[in-house]
Amino acid sequence: MTESRKGLILINTGPGKGKTTAAMGTALRAVGNGLKVLMLQFLKGSWHYGELDAVDAFNGNFVIKQMGRGFVKIGGAETDPEDIRMVEEAWEEARKAILSGEWDMVVLDEINYAISYGMLDPTKVAETLQHRPEMVHVVLTGRNAHPSLVEIADTVTEMREVKHAYQKGILAQRGVEY
Repeated sequence: MTESRKGLILINTGPGKGKTTAAMGTALRAVGNGLKVLMLQFLKGSWHYGELDAVDAFNGNFVIKQMGRGFVKIGGAETDPEDIRMVEEAWEEARKAILSGEWDMVVLDEINYAISYGMLDPTKVAETLQHRPEMVHVVLTGRNAHPSLVEIADTVTEMREVKHAYQKGILAQRGVEY
């Protein structure tokens, strides 16, 4: 098999734990291979996550930006216009980053939620992904990946929960879940 070089679209989706963690692992591998990575977290924003400190060691070759406020209320009139504005702002930054060619990999963390909550049009996302520079890799995470994005993706992984510590009443643990 001959080695070909092409930017890939990867999706981590499904109800199980580990979608963002898997994307972080892919990003870490990319940085270790000399690639420059930008991770935009569409909804995260109010909590401090350990990975924010960890990437400082990469001297700007791995950048994470939290673009949201944290938890988002959804459904009809419950969706706060401020959250929608923040998602639109995050998408504009993501679109520019993907098309700029400045980054070898762009991780769109939790973008699938923003789309499935009706806060972002999947058609705009698909269009940008299809017109990105040839060597730009894009990773999308979150449950309920939109069928149009699954269609154009090169690799789609679905996380399935078998069991979770939360079911035993064990809360999220620092260093494992955040």
